[in-house]
Amino acid sequence: MENVVGFLNDMLWGPWFIYGIMLVGLLFSVLTRFMQVRHIKEMFVLMFSGKKSKKGISSFQALSIALSGRVGTGNIAGTATAIGMGGPGAVFWMWLIAFIGAATAYIESTLGQIYKEEKETEYRGGPAYYIEKGMGKKWFAVIFAVAALLAMLVLMPGVQSNAIAGAVTTAFGIDEWIVGLLIIVLLGVIIIGGVKWIANAAQVIVPFMALAYVIVAAIIIFMNFSELPGVISLIFTSAFGAEELFGGIIGSAIAWGVKRGIYSNEAGQGTGAHPAAAAEVSHPAKQGLVQAASVYIDTLLICSATAFMILFTGMYNVQDEGAAKGADPYIFTGAFSADELSGEAQITFAKSIEEGAAFTQYAVDSSLPGFGGPFVAIALFFFAFTTIMAYYYIAETNVAYLFSGKAEKIGIWVAKFAILGATFYGTIRESKLAWGMGDVGLGLMVWINVIAILIIMKPALVALKDYEKQKKEGKDPTFDPKALGIKGADFWERRNEKK
Repeated sequence: MENVVGFLNDMLWGPWFIYGIMLVGLLFSVLTRFMQVRHIKEMFVLMFSGKKSKKGISSFQALSIALSGRVGTGNIAGTATAIGMGGPGAVFWMWLIAFIGAATAYIESTLGQIYKEEKETEYRGGPAYYIEKGMGKKWFAVIFAVAALLAMLVLMPGVQSNAIAGAVTTAFGIDEWIVGLLIIVLLGVIIIGGVKWIANAAQVIVPFMALAYVIVAAIIIFMNFSELPGVISLIFTSAFGAEELFGGIIGSAIAWGVKRGIYSNEAGQGTGAHPAAAAEVSHPAKQGLVQAASVYIDTLLICSATAFMILFTGMYNVQDEGAAKGADPYIFTGAFSADELSGEAQITFAKSIEEGAAFTQYAVDSSLPGFGGPFVAIALFFFAFTTIMAYYYIAETNVAYLFSGKAEKIGIWVAKFAILGATFYGTIRESKLAWGMGDVGLGLMVWINVIAILIIMKPALVALKDYEKQKKEGKDPTFDPKALGIKGADFWERRNEKK
């Protein structure tokens, strides 16, 4: 299994893709005239302006579901893994992919809104919908929907539950299988209620836990404030190989920064477009801007909090992927373990800590003794749990795309049991295999979605110009696809006809 997963990852995450996804984000940034900078204030204003309806959720609820998917294991274990495998410089590349990824998030989320559908009691939308309507390629849309189901129900939930189990076991000594049972019981209760229950849970859990996590990080940063210039300098110098210690792994810094950056903020994966489509707004660009903000919140805030806690306290060692078999694969920083350990004892201790959430737990514990392990375990539980909730919602949306009537209802129940099974299995399997399978799922969705949005990005760009024009005229922007020459936006055409 590990060999198969490794082969697939090499195929999906080759250098051409790592640099290609950065170029795509840069292209969208240029075409939108860096909307992620020009409209940064508007993003956060719109976040709280939309109201829910009988069929649609509010902008904030859609943001919360999107953040549920974005803020998860990638922010704690993923950031730690990026540093552990790519050095401190990986943090810079995570920041960069978040900055340019915000434009990608705008494009896919706006397309989700433009081509959404009104289905029974709620709005549905996402890549499968905009691929079919925007490209006119039903077969390509079906491929994405199937890939999304495979990723959301089988390949990716285990990453989240595995990290929860590892952190809880480290902090409290509870067996992984017990943690797994607890997770699936709580998850089962919430997903039975559908999107409205998921939205209500997400809008309470995500902001509260994110705020608590950032506050703890701020405390640690304040305690080590004099070292801030040095840490920032380390991030930038090692990102470009200028730091002698990490100069030989610049390729790993870029690769792991981009890979874990995308895993964390999900820009380009198409996941954020699903909840974006469910929002009740008067213009698609509104929710596109809100979803772009979620990338900032995820990476520039939560991931940075993790990175600074690890780097300030020195709780990391770096693995050189290029080392020959049998050779020492670690670059030791000299500050990883407890003060009483030194020399070879320190190196041995460092190797015993697998890169991931444990790095963050030891980092917090070194500054706040007795607090780090339990706090990170609890934070990771809520972050990763809400991510699994978001995965289910995305899977349900794609089931609704593929099926209708009785077949849809059966498909939704199959999806519920599938994600519960994958989640439990993830708690008892090795973390490297869990992350490997997760990367395969992520790669499949990103490949298909990025190809699609490159082809059909024009409506999202037109919508942005229309939104900006109406704002300049002092209006609350509304959307008329016919006037803009956008075809296939059936929902908006019917809405305008009813007025």
